[in-house]
Amino acid sequence: MKYRFFISSLIGGIMSINVAIAQIKIVDGDSLEIAGERIRVDGIDAPEFLQVCQNAAGNDYSCGQEALRYMQKLIDNQEVHCNCEPQKDRYGRKLCECFVGDLCLNREMVRAGWAIPYRDNDKYQKELLTAQQHKRGIWQGKNMRPAIYRVLSRQNGKSK
Repeated sequence: MKYRFFISSLIGGIMSINVAIAQIKIVDGDSLEIAGERIRVDGIDAPEFLQVCQNAAGNDYSCGQEALRYMQKLIDNQEVHCNCEPQKDRYGRKLCECFVGDLCLNREMVRAGWAIPYRDNDKYQKELLTAQQHKRGIWQGKNMRPAIYRVLSRQNGKSK
């Protein structure tokens, strides 16, 4: 799908804005690829693509794929604007807070229960508590923190 994408980053105190019509690939619930540029939706951690959770009835479901679908629904052929940090993460991805209109995708993924705050940062704690209280997304049943899932997957030789 083609989307209008704006990316802003603070470099040496100067705001740089690149504007392009680009192909956006939604990799998973916290990663995008835009015109070949890898984007990490900063401050959140969504279930990995192959990760499985349990719903309230104890049935398995593909929570990683549900997180990806929710991100797709949020973007849905709309203009995406990302404010990115000047540094990249250890995997070479830009760290960005992304928006569709006024909706912060980072915050909304946590509020909807399809992501948790990354490494327990305080930024999205209010949204996390709301999702847990209302049993949204992964909070409808049992889930494993994505970071723990990644460690166990590497130990068991599974891919994401």
